[in-house]
Amino acid sequence: MPNASIKKIIPCKKTDLINMILDIEKYPEFVPWCLSAKIHRKQEMKDMIEMEADLTVGKKFLNQTYKSHVTYYKDKDKIIVNNIAGPLKHLKNEWEIKEINNQSEINFTIDFEIKNVFYNMIMKKSFHHGLKKIADAFAERAIKLYKK
Repeated sequence: MPNASIKKIIPCKKTDLINMILDIEKYPEFVPWCLSAKIHRKQEMKDMIEMEADLTVGKKFLNQTYKSHVTYYKDKDKIIVNNIAGPLKHLKNEWEIKEINNQSEINFTIDFEIKNVFYNMIMKKSFHHGLKKIADAFAERAIKLYKK
């Protein structure tokens, strides 16, 4: 199973970054290989937000849709994503965000496995390059939207 973590400092406020991460339906505008996104259910509670969402990732004719359960823990500034259905055998990713001097330190970890062995082999070869591109896309988007 590919797994990795990335730590970045992004020059924007923590609340802005969290709101951007939770705005899943905007992912196709800036996340590489994200073709579409749809939130099916969103429930806001005092201490957390829970969502179920679909992401379609890939390229024109070679794409897959997976459904995820997303939980944002307000008191911990942590977002946890687990797969529910789709081509993934396993997915867990976590976003931990801390504000330091009006900037956000983000620690992103991901662990996943694709059900299809062939796709899994392809992903393992390009995984770290792809993860860096996606992390950079989030940072660039935050800077574009929020850097003063």
